[in-house]
Amino acid sequence: MHHAESLYEINDDLTPELMGRVDEVIQRYANRAGALIPVLTECQKIVGYVPVELQEYVAKGLNIPGSTVYGVVTFYSFFSMVPKGRYIIKVCMGTACYVKGIGEVLNRICSEFNMDVGETTEDRRFSLEAVRCLGACGLAPVVVINEDTHGDVSADKIMNILDQYT
Repeated sequence: MHHAESLYEINDDLTPELMGRVDEVIQRYANRAGALIPVLTECQKIVGYVPVELQEYVAKGLNIPGSTVYGVVTFYSFFSMVPKGRYIIKVCMGTACYVKGIGEVLNRICSEFNMDVGETTEDRRFSLEAVRCLGACGLAPVVVINEDTHGDVSADKIMNILDQYT
């Protein structure tokens, strides 16, 4: 099984500094019932996501099967096994937004950043998600970037909006 030092060779996001913080979390929760979700939540805050290598490390630290950890990570949509961007772009695919041309906005984002829905740009600046409805139909078409809602977005406007997020 991996030691914290050798994890960095497998996944360079798992730096010795971050793994030191992960160790503190595991030690704080060790031998506590129901520790897995709080530990994974804190680990995701530290590392940014929960790759398989980190799942195995947590499993060993909490003395539970790796399959149990994997099951929890894949069951709860809050956990991500891939790195997320600093900015999460949520493109609304609801009826009002769709009718008003959100498809063109989505296509522009995909082509400009060479990415698909569910992916993150290589520099980890943006992650792209398509959502059913953002509840801002009066502002259609709508894109939410982290906490910021942008209404009346067009394929031409979206790149100017995204340029503000560096």
